[in-house]
Amino acid sequence: MANQNQQSGCSVNKGRSKEDQDAAVTGSLQKIKHKLLVMSGKGGVGKTSTAVNLAIALAKKGANVGIMDVDLHGPDVPRMLGLDGLLDVNANNKLEPMRYSDHLHVVSIEALSVSKDEAIIWRGPIKYSAIRQFIGDVEWGDLDFLVIDSPPGTGDEPLTVAQTITDAKAIIVTTPQEVSLADVRKSINFCKTVKMDIFGLLENMSGLACPHCGEMLELFGCGGGEKTAQALSITFLGKIPFDPRVVSCGDSGASFLDQYKDSPVSDAFSRIAEKLMELK
Repeated sequence: MANQNQQSGCSVNKGRSKEDQDAAVTGSLQKIKHKLLVMSGKGGVGKTSTAVNLAIALAKKGANVGIMDVDLHGPDVPRMLGLDGLLDVNANNKLEPMRYSDHLHVVSIEALSVSKDEAIIWRGPIKYSAIRQFIGDVEWGDLDFLVIDSPPGTGDEPLTVAQTITDAKAIIVTTPQEVSLADVRKSINFCKTVKMDIFGLLENMSGLACPHCGEMLELFGCGGGEKTAQALSITFLGKIPFDPRVVSCGDSGASFLDQYKDSPVSDAFSRIAEKLMELK
């Protein structure tokens, strides 16, 4: 998206009446069974890698999945999936999501930007409009799951999702350390305030197996996520171990779940995906 569009949001179907925009949003959402907002109280907890790997795990189980990347200032989903290029407009004047596989498609602001390094300088109302267009102006089709990757915190992007997708459920990502847990409690309170159901909380970077002796090293503490979930009566979805190969796969755009199928990380994502598949 060029500079001029940074002042006005996406240009597809721009100028329609609010009633037409509302109808387009409603029409898209009616075709999506389950909407999952992946959020975190702070940055650096592996929220986007969690969203990406969870979406891949669901797709591997045969679900039709979309990823909507609403981290408008730091859209990393396409790069983590090894996707490049811009979104096309189809005959219905709707945007076609980027195809990762037969069961997984992606929309991100990066796929609307000619320059990947250009800063997105938007205020709240433009973010609100852009996210609604990501829903209503995209040919998502029939989906089992829409995984929504939001920026950390409780600002414009998760609030817009909560107001627009009223049946969305939150998956909250934390690490075991107390600083992260203090912030994740704010995310939980956000969900309660906007009346968004919480599907569950998962603990990322939960220990590293020593490559020499196999002993589990608690790099960021131990068990804090599970204790927080229990204290607040929230479903605990499980622990995702720390594995440096997740970082290298994300940087190279390779699928960790394909390259390291038998790893504890892949097993953890598969088990969480199975819990989600029960919703189908």
